[in-house]
Amino acid sequence: MRLNFGDTSQPLRETIRKTVEAIDGRNVTLREIVELTGEQGLLLLCAILTLPFLLPVSIPGVSTVFGLAIILISVGITLNRAPWLPKRITDRPIDADKLIPTLRKGSEIVERIEKVIRPRIEALTTGAAINRFNGLVLVLGGVLLMFPLGLVPFSNTLPAFGILFLAVGISQRDGLFVLAGYGMALATIVYFSVLGYGAYMAGRGLTSVFGG
Repeated sequence: MRLNFGDTSQPLRETIRKTVEAIDGRNVTLREIVELTGEQGLLLLCAILTLPFLLPVSIPGVSTVFGLAIILISVGITLNRAPWLPKRITDRPIDADKLIPTLRKGSEIVERIEKVIRPRIEALTTGAAINRFNGLVLVLGGVLLMFPLGLVPFSNTLPAFGILFLAVGISQRDGLFVLAGYGMALATIVYFSVLGYGAYMAGRGLTSVFGG
């Protein structure tokens, strides 16, 4: 599936509202979400795909589908090309009954962001080099989002906020939100490192107890 989008001035929260209203049935696919979103641009699509992870609600299959989609879209942004998504990602069914309330709650967060976002520190949002760097950070965020740590608190929330801040910051030329996105990505890496170190030390402790 090849994605091609143009820019639009329609607020993201309005796009989310129209998408929610248009979802019909017990299941929905990423392909349908893309079609409902319309010409909102790749960055805004990335922002929408983060919404299910901003709240403590588990939706089976979403982490893999949306996380991989964000990675592939971010690669397209980095290379300045329209990304391609495989059918097994775009056509995988997602429980609409769980997704819709999550999108609605997420739109409230987006509305608060849109009240304060504005063009500033544009050096972080303008130019081919910084755009490629921002695209790579988005790819990193998608990878972190897909880590199999769904039951660990904040393991999805931290990278999701990083991607959201980056996506809206880049699209609205707000370098402050881009910086916030960098910060959330770094915080996620530190958090995962601490978790990994804790698991390693716990494993060594068990080994010493039962092995010696």
